[in-house]
Amino acid sequence: MSGIKKLAGQTVWYGVPTIVARFMGYLMNMALPFLFEQPAVTADITQVYAMIPFLNILFTYGMETAYFRFSQDKDKNQLFNTISISLFATSLVFVLLLYFNRSTIAGWASLTEHPEYINFMIGILLFDTLSTLPFAKLRQENRPRRYAFVRLLGIVVNVLIVLFFLGFLPSYITEHPDSPLRLINQLDIGIGWYLIGNLIGSILTFLLLLPELRQFQWNFDLALFKEIMAYSYPLIIVGLGGMINEVLSRLIYQHVVDLPEAEAKHELGIFANVYRLSVLITIFIQAFRMAAEPYFFSQSKEEGAQKGYARVMKFFVLACCFMFLLIGLNLDFLKWVITLKSAAWGDGIYIVPILAMANIFLGIYYNLSIWFKLTGKNLYGAYITIIGAVITIVLNILLIPTLHYLGAALATFACYTVMMVLSYYWGQQYYPVPYAKKKLISFLVLVTLIVLLHRLILMAYSPLWFSIATGLLLFLGFTYFVSKVEAKEIRKVKGER
Repeated sequence: MSGIKKLAGQTVWYGVPTIVARFMGYLMNMALPFLFEQPAVTADITQVYAMIPFLNILFTYGMETAYFRFSQDKDKNQLFNTISISLFATSLVFVLLLYFNRSTIAGWASLTEHPEYINFMIGILLFDTLSTLPFAKLRQENRPRRYAFVRLLGIVVNVLIVLFFLGFLPSYITEHPDSPLRLINQLDIGIGWYLIGNLIGSILTFLLLLPELRQFQWNFDLALFKEIMAYSYPLIIVGLGGMINEVLSRLIYQHVVDLPEAEAKHELGIFANVYRLSVLITIFIQAFRMAAEPYFFSQSKEEGAQKGYARVMKFFVLACCFMFLLIGLNLDFLKWVITLKSAAWGDGIYIVPILAMANIFLGIYYNLSIWFKLTGKNLYGAYITIIGAVITIVLNILLIPTLHYLGAALATFACYTVMMVLSYYWGQQYYPVPYAKKKLISFLVLVTLIVLLHRLILMAYSPLWFSIATGLLLFLGFTYFVSKVEAKEIRKVKGER
């Protein structure tokens, strides 16, 4: 099997749990407009889920990527032991720091009415961190089926808990007021079940990964650890900056928008829901990264590796273009779904294509970033991310007060555009890869024009059935175009063994 086919296959396996996780999470989030009429109710968990990615970077501090990097030329058992001990020790320190400062964190995040959310968050962070290296071990050993099984089981438990306590139990208690289950309903946990379900799912995932920890021994190699940290510390900056770029708008939205608190929470709930509509692209990017990172490292010493990376980039961009069209050409259908109970949930949906294209640029940046990971120039990744973070912070503060959702979307778009361009420019100097730049830009411009054309057509006639039908025709037209333009490449991939 060719490298491209192997990567595609592993992307599917790593993508299955990722897609199911995001899709189930997406369905739960899509259920919010049916469970809660007012978007403001969801603002508090939006804050928590904006903090978790930031803190996860600190908890893991680049150890996952370091494991892939050093497993190429270091003793794998010693590497696993050293990184495991490091993660265990630092996780304990971080958990204690967060726990003893939970009241301060709750006040800063406007969670004073639900300080227990901070405790749930700490537990999620702890068990997710302890699962990081076992998952990395499965990926490094090319065991995607085992990876998918563990991921999926934890996800299913998470979803079942949420559906039971928020979907089934309230109506059951209404019909059976004398049931002992009414005591659970009287706890009035409400949307907090999302966090409890997540926590229980994270604990189960860690327990399922215990077989991967059997080889662990308390054997810490200080010299190796210093080498690992010299490689990893710039990745902490990269990770933190990346999280600033990804979630800062939701984290600070209600603090910078020029509205009373109740209205600010209302807008934050809407914005978070609209942001999730670009989930198809972020799902694919995450699934791709799961497979691509170990693949890129393993191929780095092969002859013609750069040409392989260029082919991967082309297929990646094409896949993202199709997903962009799926989202952009079905905005009216998506809006119809989320506004079945309340029209308020559909506000701001016009920013979805901007966010979707921004996330494509982020995915391209992740592809490009392999150059500094392979050459050990991780500081360049830190520089790029810091520049992106500054753009994100400044534009969010400047634009959200006046442009609201649009300001946050434009800040995200500008940030990822600059990061992508800088990574390409520096990467071509230190690790040149023959990317099909003109062709890739043409594809991205074309799908953007197709979505704009669709919106122009709908300005003249806009029934939902017509929007869906014309969107489908435009999607099929792009598919036909790609099949002709890339016919030779498609035949080449089909013929590879």
